[in-house]
Amino acid sequence: MATIESFVPILDLGGTFVFAISGAVAAVNRRLDIFGILVLAFVTGNVGGITRDVLIGAVPPAALVDTRYLLVSILAGIITFFWYAGVDRLRTPVLLFDAAGLAFFAVAGTQKAIEFGLGPVPSALLGMLSGIGGGMTRDVLLSEIPQVLRSDFYAVAALAGALIVVIGDGLGLPYSVSALVGGILCFGLRFMAIRHGWHLPLAHHSARQRAAVDGLNQNKTTREGN
Repeated sequence: MATIESFVPILDLGGTFVFAISGAVAAVNRRLDIFGILVLAFVTGNVGGITRDVLIGAVPPAALVDTRYLLVSILAGIITFFWYAGVDRLRTPVLLFDAAGLAFFAVAGTQKAIEFGLGPVPSALLGMLSGIGGGMTRDVLLSEIPQVLRSDFYAVAALAGALIVVIGDGLGLPYSVSALVGGILCFGLRFMAIRHGWHLPLAHHSARQRAAVDGLNQNKTTREGN
């Protein structure tokens, strides 16, 4: 039977692969060359885990010392570069791979934080950060507003999956059980949000308020130009 010590890296590598696929697909969509595709695949697949490891003191981060993370990222980039048409047949491929990577990293990141002695709340928050870090960096590099700030149930789904792992640990449940339930919950929430357009409440402004804000922004731009 797989132990926690062997199970967490498996989830980490699985999350790295699917996130790297999403990064590579986004790079192809923006017409980057092969080097740009591989760079974006590595960044998307590993930044979340690297950030988590630095914050909990697991240095140097696993992604920088274990060549499997680099190889998995390169493999994802190459697959996408040569067989993009096959990957692109999936419905909204970037979002679906992103949802899978979110689930992998949320549960693995939470468990790793628990292993390093963090309490339930910081462990859940670091699990969420592990899940959203790579996607945020990918979007920033592509000059886009990060999905976590505009997508339906992105960070919320990651936090929900992380909380399941924390609760399972508190109840003494096997990690494989809590990770499976948390991962399914995270992916399910994100997938259903994509499919049905679920979202958190948005700020709505009247036409008069929007016109006032646009006028202020225009005046500010004019003054800065002068």
